[in-house]
Amino acid sequence: MSSVEADEPDAAAAEPPAEPPAYARRWAALGVILGAEIMDLLDGTIMNIAAPAVRADLGGSLSVIQWITVGYTLAFAVLLVVGGRLGDIYGRKRMFVIGAVGFTLASVLCAVAGSPEMLIAARFLQGGLGALMIPQGLGLIKQMFPPKETAAAFGAFGPAIGLGAVLGPIVAGFLVDADLFGTGWRAVFLINLPIGAAVIIGAMLLLPEGKAPVRPKFDFGGMLLVTLGLTLLIFPLVQGRERGWPAWTFVLMAAGAAVLAAFVAYELRQEKRGGATLIELSLLRRSRYAAGLAVALVFFTGISGMSLLLGLHLQIGLGFSPTRAALTMTPWSVFLVVGAILTGAVLGAKFGRKALHGGLAVLAIGVLIMLLTIGDQAGDLTSWELVPGIAVAGLGMGIMIGLLFDIALADVDKQEAGTASGILTAVQQLGFAVGVAVLATLFFGLLGSQATASVADGESRTRAELTAAGAAPAEQDRLLTDLRVCLRESASQKDSERTPGSCWNIQQARPELAEATARAWQRAHTENFSTAMVRTLWIVIGLLAVSFALAFRLPPKPREEEGF
Repeated sequence: MSSVEADEPDAAAAEPPAEPPAYARRWAALGVILGAEIMDLLDGTIMNIAAPAVRADLGGSLSVIQWITVGYTLAFAVLLVVGGRLGDIYGRKRMFVIGAVGFTLASVLCAVAGSPEMLIAARFLQGGLGALMIPQGLGLIKQMFPPKETAAAFGAFGPAIGLGAVLGPIVAGFLVDADLFGTGWRAVFLINLPIGAAVIIGAMLLLPEGKAPVRPKFDFGGMLLVTLGLTLLIFPLVQGRERGWPAWTFVLMAAGAAVLAAFVAYELRQEKRGGATLIELSLLRRSRYAAGLAVALVFFTGISGMSLLLGLHLQIGLGFSPTRAALTMTPWSVFLVVGAILTGAVLGAKFGRKALHGGLAVLAIGVLIMLLTIGDQAGDLTSWELVPGIAVAGLGMGIMIGLLFDIALADVDKQEAGTASGILTAVQQLGFAVGVAVLATLFFGLLGSQATASVADGESRTRAELTAAGAAPAEQDRLLTDLRVCLRESASQKDSERTPGSCWNIQQARPELAEATARAWQRAHTENFSTAMVRTLWIVIGLLAVSFALAFRLPPKPREEEGF
């Protein structure tokens, strides 16, 4: 008996230490974090539908549409890793609340913007504050939930993201068309007031305090270099087309590349000295993880640009209302959720990288169906004719993104998963910014360069209608010349509120001739947009092919769940 009693202290000492008790209000706090995610998702997608209405109201060139989207995603991408570090240093709850308050106030600034410049500045601010708010969620979840519940907690993000993806375009289309209290497009930002207020109050009442056990250092030099480099690279990409690609645009892009190279050299030097680095360079030396970053950058470059341009084509090119355009694009979001669910339930664990390749192939097939439909139907295109291609593309994208993060992080040590995931998310957002900058620039450039050809394609029909309206051959020649110039200048003008002189000449013709020429302009305008969209979609398919090839460098299977 005494020997057993003597052994009891040793047995007790051998037992592992008890886990700290789970945070009592963790599930309610998770709802607050998901509310912030939905708010961010809404603001990341609304411009795909609201952008034409914004430009029609505030004026400005086509690059305004790009900057309204790029401003948000670029600021979010650059500051995302910084936001996570600030939470580790100063407290995750504090940074979450500051980010949520700032994000909501920035939404108000967006809503009251009286000029394109003010709206663009507010979008940059909104994206930066979103980058302060969103990354705190990962650390808070790992802090609040015991290991056996973390998978379920992170699993709640799937339905939340799906809800945001489905509701974002629909809500934007409805609010723009409804013009509630005369707010028009401004309501898509004002909707953040009740959501933001709920998130702020919930965060103050429910989120626990918390920061990293060891206070990390902050790399201000790296942040400044990467911000400057990306700005120097993206600014001329957006502005160069409408300025005629002067020499300074190429100088700035070269300078941007040089600054980014200096950023890499600076980070390497910081690592050797044992100083703080903005990114974990040891992660980039893992070839499979680096391949995941490359796949994410190329993939999201193609997809983000396509989403914005499809919304523009439906509204400006085909004349759809914002609500009709949003409903036409809804199958994309719905089938994206279906694809993600299929991946999580069946495809991911069983097929791994093969399923990811399959998702890319399905997505490319969907884009191919879309471009063939747009090219074949042109101005007679209906929503129902677009649905098959959009649905197939959405399904493929759901499979792809449902697997990309899990597979890209498969070779990363568990203690590095948070940092690696943050870098991958930042690269995803950078892909959004680059995609809008590059693909939209190519698309708008095509609108201007092929305008004359679009008029020529319908010239015989236009001459027949002008003849029926009583126009002499010389008068027809003059009107067709004005029509070509009008379409080209309308596609590339810097001020949407100014009517080009050639268009004014058409309006001053006899009513019957002006009406016939206006019909010809609408046909050529639609044909011009359709041709530009088809050519841009071919570029998207090319980017998907590059993603497909790069994906062979990814791990064959996602890592099995082990808790966090």
